[in-house]
Amino acid sequence: MATIYDVSVLAGVSLATVSRVMNKNTKVSEKTEKKVLDAMEELGYRPNSIAQSLASNRSNSVGVLVSELHGPFYGAMMSGIEAELRTSKKHVIIAAGHSDEQSEKESIEFLIDRRCDALILHVEAVSDEYLIELSKGSMPIVLINRYIPALKDNCIFLDNQLGGYLATKAILDSGHKSLAYISGPMWKLDTQARLKGHKQALDESGIEFNPSLMFEGNYLETGGRQGFKALKAGSIEFTALVCANDETAAGAMDAARLMQVNIPADISIIGFDNIILANYIHPKLTTIDYPIGEMGHMAARWILKNTYKNMSLNIKNMFEPALVHRNSIKIIEPR
Repeated sequence: MATIYDVSVLAGVSLATVSRVMNKNTKVSEKTEKKVLDAMEELGYRPNSIAQSLASNRSNSVGVLVSELHGPFYGAMMSGIEAELRTSKKHVIIAAGHSDEQSEKESIEFLIDRRCDALILHVEAVSDEYLIELSKGSMPIVLINRYIPALKDNCIFLDNQLGGYLATKAILDSGHKSLAYISGPMWKLDTQARLKGHKQALDESGIEFNPSLMFEGNYLETGGRQGFKALKAGSIEFTALVCANDETAAGAMDAARLMQVNIPADISIIGFDNIILANYIHPKLTTIDYPIGEMGHMAARWILKNTYKNMSLNIKNMFEPALVHRNSIKIIEPR
């Protein structure tokens, strides 16, 4: 098996010159570079990536920590990150934190130990203080779907409160006055922000928020089914249901069909995220667009600019949600 020494002998250059050509971190004349590349091709020499990373202090890999590996939301985010980094010949190492503080910390340590050049973190359980301290280290980090004022330049995030507001306002603008709500887990920051937007829209319309018309879900279809059944079993009638994400809405719609409740004739439903599922369930789900794929691209661009010094890239930190009209809301004409 050919070695870097064999390449240097055949090319008639020093080991240091061969290393400079492989790592592309110091300018070498075109004539010398061609000699080295021709020698590598003739010998069938393949650079050792570990040796290259030690020489250049770069592994050309980026650690990505996400809450889960399943579901269209996380798939779109990881796809956006990977596609953007691949255009610059960078690769990803992925770990999952499962929204658990200890698991998130262990996964971060795992990615650091793998000599990643930087980290893209979708974390929910670790504290702001932990992340602020982590940011002081030598490894650059960018947060996705989380906003910390002290790290505002390192955050790629959605205005979740605006999204919650837009979802509820769409229902109210359609003439509904009695609204139920299925949230995500209340310890999550995006859940809290979306609920705050929901309450804001109600307040602007002069409608008092009623805790009896709210069910705390889990952002999964199971929570949507359980929530719909529980709300329908309550004593207060409602004509519309606001769901904190599309998976929850899909579960609620399934429960409605099993209970022979027609959508949207009997109950109007709106979701949040605009995952691909929303356009294919029946009726097609009106929802709030969460551009998570685009945000994944942007987090990767942040890394390319701040770690690999591609200074030509422009970074957008905050993304705004948008209403996507489909067929799951009935318009109630004023009497």
